[in-house]
Amino acid sequence: MAGPVVVENVFDPAVFARGVPHAALRRLRDEAPVTWQDEHAVGEWPAGPGFWAVTRYDDVRRVLRTPEVFSSFHGATQIRDPEPEDLPFVRRMILNMDPPGHQRLRRLVTSAFTRRRLDRFADDVAARARGLLQTVAGDRAADLPRQVTDDFPLANLAELMGVPAADRHLLLEWTNRVIGYQDPEHAQVVRDERGRPVNPRSPAMLAEMFAYAGELAEHKRRHPADDVMTALVQARVDGESLDDAELQMFFFLLTIAGNDTVRSALPGGVLALVEHPEQYRRLREDPGVVPGALEEMLRWHPPVLTFRRTAARDTTLRGVEIAAGDKVVVYHVSAHRDERHFADPFRFDVDRTPNDHLAFGQGPHLCLGAHFARLQMRAFFTAFTEVLPPVELDGAPRRLTSNFINGITSLPLRW
Repeated sequence: MAGPVVVENVFDPAVFARGVPHAALRRLRDEAPVTWQDEHAVGEWPAGPGFWAVTRYDDVRRVLRTPEVFSSFHGATQIRDPEPEDLPFVRRMILNMDPPGHQRLRRLVTSAFTRRRLDRFADDVAARARGLLQTVAGDRAADLPRQVTDDFPLANLAELMGVPAADRHLLLEWTNRVIGYQDPEHAQVVRDERGRPVNPRSPAMLAEMFAYAGELAEHKRRHPADDVMTALVQARVDGESLDDAELQMFFFLLTIAGNDTVRSALPGGVLALVEHPEQYRRLREDPGVVPGALEEMLRWHPPVLTFRRTAARDTTLRGVEIAAGDKVVVYHVSAHRDERHFADPFRFDVDRTPNDHLAFGQGPHLCLGAHFARLQMRAFFTAFTEVLPPVELDGAPRRLTSNFINGITSLPLRW
């Protein structure tokens, strides 16, 4: 192992539950932008081998843009290693693929995610945002995630995918199980025959979701509709289509990523506004500011804190020697506060331009759902400034215990 080692704990999910460790990340950017991070045991979960933490903007972007060096396929994309017997399974998801296999699936799925199809949901999304906010407006107080922003993206996603309203609660249950496994409020520890906790992304833990996805896909073949699941079962590119396993994997990805990213971005954006009242006033006074404000919210509070890659070969980054097989974890949340790239990055500015944040990734894995996420955020914050008077905190926010998702599980507000 070569390169500087600065002892800052930016691995422990409990650290992020207390708040993003910006001081620690800034020290790493300044003194050891590529540094070794230990993975100690956390609760039920055993210690891992450790990883290289990458904290500067230019280095994060380089890692994301060079899959031939920093692979999504070799060890998947979560900090915690999958069990060796599960690795072939998780590699079937597009998120955990490298080119050229990644391109085949992306071409097929892109045909289902056209802007024309997504924009057809815009009026329903806007009406839903306004309706949810109106249900709490008269109460003069609300816990925003629990009463509004947990439901909003979930309902949008279910409509987009063609999931019946009666089954929408399942999407939330599955999301909490996968995303919240480090959080005491959401963790559901299941043990194998040797008493070890089972990875929440393992085939055993996802069997119920995949069975449902298979049934839904078959229903859409018999009863096609104007939704993404129908588009996926009908997708053809150069005579190819998605097989059953690929459809199930896409259902998993859409359920988890499509729900939890917007679910995290909305309260994060509201909290940023409440903590910066002059910017909040700017947004309320000029609706034309909303599109730019959304980009600043995504920079300030990226829904995804980190993503993992694995070195496909021996390489160097910022002069540090990285061996083939080493884990490399990029910190979006640090890159967004990098003074080398953003002017005055610790200032929240709804008029910031340019604002080339990395919230939706870079390179071949640029988020397929970015347009729909922005559409939902635009609808929500337009309604938020119109339906509710100026809000303020009514208690301390509660953050998700996670080193992956930048979640806020409770945000008490009053007005």
